[in-house]
Amino acid sequence: MYNSVDELQAALNEQDYIAERGLSVAIYLALKTGKPLFLEGDAGVGKTEIAKVLSTALGANLIRMQCYEGLDVNTAVYEWNYAGQILHLRLMEREGLAREQMEDELFSERFLLKRPLLQAIEQSADGAAPVLLIDELDRSDEEFEAFLLELLSDFQISIPELGTISATVPPVVVVTSNRTREIHDALKRRCLYYWIDYPHFHKELNIVERKAPDVAPMLARQITAFIQDMRSMELFKRPGIAETLDWTAALIALDQNELSLETVQDTLGVILKYQDDVEMLDPTTIQNMIDRAKVEAQRA
Repeated sequence: MYNSVDELQAALNEQDYIAERGLSVAIYLALKTGKPLFLEGDAGVGKTEIAKVLSTALGANLIRMQCYEGLDVNTAVYEWNYAGQILHLRLMEREGLAREQMEDELFSERFLLKRPLLQAIEQSADGAAPVLLIDELDRSDEEFEAFLLELLSDFQISIPELGTISATVPPVVVVTSNRTREIHDALKRRCLYYWIDYPHFHKELNIVERKAPDVAPMLARQITAFIQDMRSMELFKRPGIAETLDWTAALIALDQNELSLETVQDTLGVILKYQDDVEMLDPTTIQNMIDRAKVEAQRA
């Protein structure tokens, strides 16, 4: 565990995650207090990456639960291997075992399918707290959110056939949301909250240079300036850092040293994921954006 915010920030930096001071403080306090860290922000700003980097920095297992509509307890916590139980039941019937013995064998850990939440609690019960990533909670239903509220309060799971499993040390919990719907205040109150915004120019440039060391310096500055300019447009889906890095990799693969109208037009699909957004960027608009990006790159 880290003894100061600066020490934590340095550890994140070693993993090539550039975090502003406010985010580092939120992560540090989550680690110190044992509270879940609730991160909101647009898609592609690096929320999920924080959990991945933390697991590496802490030397802990990363357990990820991807949320979606219709997610239920059976998928998120545990369920029984019914096919295996039926097969085993038939074998026991042939052997003439007593009913009580059959029930004990059928409802044992042998047939228990452990899902992410149970895995996290079980590992924590053994004293090796993992990093539990509950990703895109806003995609799940409110019923599942209500169940999660109880779990994050007690960090224990009751299995009627086996008993209650409690975390000895609470897992490091990172909950993310793209804010496609509002998360209830009751859950937010149990967490430390932080909003991750799109990075400013110099931070994003630093990320590009860290993640793509082969990129030409001038091209890196032009890419960053172009993306920053694009985010000021009224797009259906603004490009995140992930798209910036994908575009950088694409331009490197095409042996580009600077932006050109033809190259930008050919690679727009790397940055934008909706046709309406693509159609907003006609050749004249793209060229004006390239010109502004080159001026900004010279200043940087």
